[in-house]
Amino acid sequence: MAQNRRDDRAREADSEFVDKLVHINRVAKVVKGGRRFGFAALVVVGDQKGRVGFGHGKAREVPEAIRKATEAAKRDMIFVPLRSGRTLHHDVNGRHGAGKVLLRSAKAGTGIIAGGPMRAVFETLGIHDIVAKSMGSSNPYNMIRATFDALKNQMHPKDVAAQRGLKYSTLQARRGAHVAADE
Repeated sequence: MAQNRRDDRAREADSEFVDKLVHINRVAKVVKGGRRFGFAALVVVGDQKGRVGFGHGKAREVPEAIRKATEAAKRDMIFVPLRSGRTLHHDVNGRHGAGKVLLRSAKAGTGIIAGGPMRAVFETLGIHDIVAKSMGSSNPYNMIRATFDALKNQMHPKDVAAQRGLKYSTLQARRGAHVAADE
């Protein structure tokens, strides 16, 4: 009886996450009798409410590699503060190796304008409006890691206000005046 409840709770915890397969790589090892194939999977997992993670798994079969990658992604998740639950608070750059990305916040209705692996990250994260540009490497592993580097540098305005020794309302008032001046 207790085991059934534990299984139900585990299934509920898994159901809150959305996972996307980003890339599968097939590798071959040449042995005496021919080739042995192995598979590597890159998976992004998120709850569509600001938490996201990525994982890498390797195995002899594709489903096993995907399962390992999904478990690794769930273990290593980050929280990203979102403005109005739909976009980023500010523009940010990210870099990993030769992979470079630029993430820009966008108006409501813009949608996700991003290529390949970055799109999977934003969909699982719960971002609805963003403009992203990948510069440099198109390697999915480096693009994902560069995107996560950028998302880790994302700061909530309350944190910025605390660092500057200002009140949050003062910072928001300045932002409102700055936005009004631009229009």
